[in-house]
Amino acid sequence: MKVLKFGGTSVANAERFLRVAEIIENNAKQEQTATVLSAPAKITNHLVAMVEKTVAKQDIQTNIYDAEKIFADLLAGIAKALPNFAYEKMKKFALNELNNVKQLLEGIRLLGQCPDSINATIICRGEKLSIAIMEELLKAKGHEVTVINPVAMLIAQGDYLESTVDIVESSHRISEMRIPSDNIILMPGFTAGNEKGELVVLGRNGSDYSASVLAACLRANSCEIWTDVDGVYTCDPRIVPDAKLLQTMSYQEAMELSYFGAKVLHPRTILPIAQFQIPCLIKNTNNPDAPGTLIGANVIDSSTPVKGITNLNNMAMINVSGPGLKGMVGMSARVFSAMSYAGISVVLITQSSSEYSISFCVPQTELYRAEEALSEEFYLELKDGLLEPIEVIEKLAIISVVGDGMRTLRGLSANFFTALARANINIVAIAQGSSERSISVVVDNDVAVMGVRVTHQMLFGTDKMLDVFVIGVGGVGGALVDQIGRQQKWLKNKQIDLRVCGLFNSKHSVLNRDGINLDNWRDQIKQSETNYNLNGIIEFAKNNRLLNPILVDCTSSSDVSDKYVDFLANGFHVVTPNKKANTSSMAYYLRLRQEAANSKRKFQYDTNVGAGLPVIENLQNLLNAGDELIKFSGILSGSLSFIFGKLDEGMSLSEATKLAKEKGFTEPDPRDDLSGTDVARKLLILAREAGLQLELDQINVESVLPAEYSQGNIDEFMAKLPQLDAQFKEKSEKAAKEGKVLRYVANIDGDQCSVKIEAVDAEDPLYKVKNGENALAFYTRYYQPIPLVLRGYGAGNDVTAAGVFADILRTTSGKIGG
Repeated sequence: MKVLKFGGTSVANAERFLRVAEIIENNAKQEQTATVLSAPAKITNHLVAMVEKTVAKQDIQTNIYDAEKIFADLLAGIAKALPNFAYEKMKKFALNELNNVKQLLEGIRLLGQCPDSINATIICRGEKLSIAIMEELLKAKGHEVTVINPVAMLIAQGDYLESTVDIVESSHRISEMRIPSDNIILMPGFTAGNEKGELVVLGRNGSDYSASVLAACLRANSCEIWTDVDGVYTCDPRIVPDAKLLQTMSYQEAMELSYFGAKVLHPRTILPIAQFQIPCLIKNTNNPDAPGTLIGANVIDSSTPVKGITNLNNMAMINVSGPGLKGMVGMSARVFSAMSYAGISVVLITQSSSEYSISFCVPQTELYRAEEALSEEFYLELKDGLLEPIEVIEKLAIISVVGDGMRTLRGLSANFFTALARANINIVAIAQGSSERSISVVVDNDVAVMGVRVTHQMLFGTDKMLDVFVIGVGGVGGALVDQIGRQQKWLKNKQIDLRVCGLFNSKHSVLNRDGINLDNWRDQIKQSETNYNLNGIIEFAKNNRLLNPILVDCTSSSDVSDKYVDFLANGFHVVTPNKKANTSSMAYYLRLRQEAANSKRKFQYDTNVGAGLPVIENLQNLLNAGDELIKFSGILSGSLSFIFGKLDEGMSLSEATKLAKEKGFTEPDPRDDLSGTDVARKLLILAREAGLQLELDQINVESVLPAEYSQGNIDEFMAKLPQLDAQFKEKSEKAAKEGKVLRYVANIDGDQCSVKIEAVDAEDPLYKVKNGENALAFYTRYYQPIPLVLRGYGAGNDVTAAGVFADILRTTSGKIGG
């Protein structure tokens, strides 16, 4: 004997209903099969809404119309696929049932309230209709069918809306039916009967519970729960897209997971099948060939010691504390008896070792009643000061890690807490079950989803998720987005899920929490009607619970760089080739680093100096290893490297500048390069990295151009520039006679910094640097008299973008979420 249960989504429409019938038939060919059905999707919600709205004297016509349409479409679809289906009979039956519901609702309207017995009769109507339709469908296919009436056969105790089945008595009643072995058995879920023969319902997940009860009553070989997913996952796939499908789990693991919020099976569902050691298989109606997840006894899966991570949201924690607790016998019993008498479920308990306080969590919706119950129970102790005022922390969530293998898995708790710490998630309380099968932490409700994600990433080694927001998608930014698009698949194979969630230019933006399709991103941003909003990026990341948001600033804007501290404080990594932040005031420079440390986020700016050359990283590695910078000289401008190299070849300054501009080596206004300010900014960053606390105005800058050349527009400047050709020709020829060449050099000597034109000889490492190359010579305690030289092409959109890309990937190193 096998028991199958199909949920509401499995019987939501005619196509799915027919698929369920086919699954039932295929199973019935192998062994006798009993089937429990839920109401079609949304029907129970409509019925509940009808009751609530009627009591509140609100209009229910929309709910009635939608419910009638669901059944009308369902029956019409089945009749179309199966011509001999008793369509007219079932159409009349459905209308009668829904008319009966309307009559009951009219009585509720007149009464002004809904007795629980009537409520139960209404809300289980969908299951009754599902079974009636399936019975006629299977008969139309030539099968013999027996329908078990749960009101008569399942004897239950409790109230009308939450009852528990007596399996011994129910087994006896069902066995007396003498069901023929060739019959397919059907039973509506969610429903039972009390000792008076009245209809009752089985509460939350009632149809799953019905199936497990029927399996126990029939002493079935197995119980299969058919739903719309392939089985049980390590956590909710809607939260963690790369959640892993579990092959097996024990009854105890399933109960722990469901107790702490996993939508697997309700603990009450598992008890009957666990009692009779009946294996339970979770299967997918839409993918019947998938193996599913087996829940059973003595299930050992050493490959997955942790079976799941759950989050139970909207909780409140109550703390009962005071000197009266210590050594007072029975205080804990009184606390939890008060909760029991009030009918309040306590989800988690923790007590201080000093016996000074007891803390426990209850659903947020039960908080008011819980406080009332405690205030009444401990009225005298509170009045006399033996207990402190009851403390409450609201809007909390419980994150739990569950698995039988946790008992022998070392370091799991440490990894759990480390993951949360790296995501800056504060733990309010910790509790571990005595079975060592689960460990739970209480956190703020708003960070629960992020907590599940980072924990899953740490414990299951799944993809590291990077959610990138690129501001400035022109030259460097555009090249970066193209590079990301080309590399996404390759990175995915390396377990890095890099998604571009936001693209911004000066006017428009494109946002997508699941990642923008980069095949046509330029068209998307061009056609976007969403305005650029810098402050909205932080809000977007918070609202969508992004795990590792990364701000990539490819602008030269101070407006953006001035916001870096805010982004770091709100959980963003910051990656940028923009030099403005690191060359702002020394106070802001230090504040950035302090905020990065506090928030455990990374501030990556290796492209600030040398663009694509790994300058900052190498300098930091030297200093971290205990080296000390004594002297530095370098060519830090690709455009000036190109221009001065052309002077060596006899080209005039104006011609060299014009050519560099045409090749895109310079800024749109070449004076931005020739002024030396950009080189000074890069030098300031190197000096600060080496420990010098300098401001930009403390660097001695010798401009290539006289001061008067800063006046006028670009065309006027380019027309005037040839007036300097003779002067620079003379300087170049003079240097050549001495066996030297002119270079625009940045220097650090002690605490003195300068940028200027220098004539360097053949022994100087900068002598051969031209054509847009950068070169940096570091003279340190370890590297002297021969310096450490970094040399290569630093300029160009693709090269700089590659450096920014490398910085983005460095945010994953060593930390998850930090």
